[in-house]
Amino acid sequence: GRGRRRGRGRGSRGGGEERVTGGRQDGGEAGPVVEDDDRLLRLAADFDNYKKRVAREREEYVAFANERLVKDLLPILDDLERALAAVGDHEEATVEEGVRLVHRSLASLLERNGVNEIATNGKFDPHVHEALLSQPSEAEEGSVIDVVQKGYAIGDRVVRPARVVIAAAPPANGSDG
Repeated sequence: GRGRRRGRGRGSRGGGEERVTGGRQDGGEAGPVVEDDDRLLRLAADFDNYKKRVAREREEYVAFANERLVKDLLPILDDLERALAAVGDHEEATVEEGVRLVHRSLASLLERNGVNEIATNGKFDPHVHEALLSQPSEAEEGSVIDVVQKGYAIGDRVVRPARVVIAAAPPANGSDG
């Protein structure tokens, strides 16, 4: 049977006077060679599994290290977006141009590192959106009507959810409370 191992008795280690597989007791090598081959194959398989596990863990570690960096860079991107919005009120085109350049390069850097902006058009998705407020609106109930802060993801992993305002049912006519 497959479940039983022949050869060594329980608890015995080393020594040349153990039972030999296949019934040969005259020093024949058929049993120990097969047993050694089996052991080597198992060892090779275990080592291969170990290498795969270590590679997977390393990839996860790198992804989490990148996530930490991205979390630190996102407030800078937010500040630049606010500065761009404020510059529109002034005549200083060179300041605006400089800020736009920095914004573009930072956004490009994030994109090259796998960071994507979370889409906020359509229905509210609790997996990628954080509802800050719901307002009565003519839009479909539960849809995103305003974005307070953009959300970002690395691949499928949400780094920061999009902070949004969602549509509530419009107030019923004639009921003032």
